[in-house]
Amino acid sequence: MTFDLASVIERLQQQTYHLIASLPLLVLALLVIWLAWRVGSWLSRRNSLDRVARRNPFLRDLVKTSTRWAVTLGGILVALEILNATALVGAVLGTAGVMGVALGFAFKETLENYLAGILMSVRQPFAPRDHVVIDGNEGVVIALTSRATILMTLDGNHLRLPNALVFRSVMLNYTRNPTRRFEFDVGVGVNEDLLCAQRLGTGQLTQVDGVIASPPPRAYIAALGDSNVQVRFHGWVDQRTHDFLLVKSEAIRRVKLALEEAGMDMPEPIYRVQLARRGDATAADSDKRMVADERLAETASLDTRAQTDLEGPIRSDETARGSADLLNPDAPRE
Repeated sequence: MTFDLASVIERLQQQTYHLIASLPLLVLALLVIWLAWRVGSWLSRRNSLDRVARRNPFLRDLVKTSTRWAVTLGGILVALEILNATALVGAVLGTAGVMGVALGFAFKETLENYLAGILMSVRQPFAPRDHVVIDGNEGVVIALTSRATILMTLDGNHLRLPNALVFRSVMLNYTRNPTRRFEFDVGVGVNEDLLCAQRLGTGQLTQVDGVIASPPPRAYIAALGDSNVQVRFHGWVDQRTHDFLLVKSEAIRRVKLALEEAGMDMPEPIYRVQLARRGDATAADSDKRMVADERLAETASLDTRAQTDLEGPIRSDETARGSADLLNPDAPRE
């Protein structure tokens, strides 16, 4: 078999002539693509698109980018039609479809987090600085990015939760309702006046700085134990001005001292045998009541206002991260 060089040269000449003849169409096709890109860029900068998602910077950027690339893709399809390359369009779309399925399986979790970030940026299930519990993880919301929700735990650690996990998890938001109720149980002796114990406890709760007047503090009998009766006290705290845990701690302390001052028995779940003369016991009880009076006199010095321990770490994180936050404090909440 001989190699026919002349036929090869002839074919190359024909292809060259065909390419030269197609140069005007190629230039026109490139011009169409360039014009489509310019038109897409012009449309993406219109104020009308800003109004579509003015409260969501992430969605706004997504709409602008999608508009620009959609117009550009239309220009590419027109250019291919000018070049009479419609068969290439089908091949490219088919290849893109197969590659899309393959990439979808390969980056399944990444795409889930990205889509969940888009949905949460639209729905705004929480605001910056909200105190939340997500899938057992408690902290203060710092930011929402395209892939993760960033929390600052109460002990000052940086916690990143995948958006897909946040989107499908049960979420408890302590900040959405500014008032929050605390409760605690106090064991009172079975022979004591329970109504008196309830009145004493609720009276002390009304004097705790941070316990709001409406709804008022309440108390009720929760259970009858082996050696005592469990009295449960409730109180409400405005978390915007006072720290929940500090108010609860102060409430427990005040109620305990008030019941001790009234001489109420608060038995422990153990049995003790004490041998003492009557006079010694009376003196000991008197000393205990004096100590209780001194402790009650010190209650005004305890500060129960809202704490700002995490404010410094949160501000530092926001400064280091820049503007990569999809949460809008002014956006409506879900």
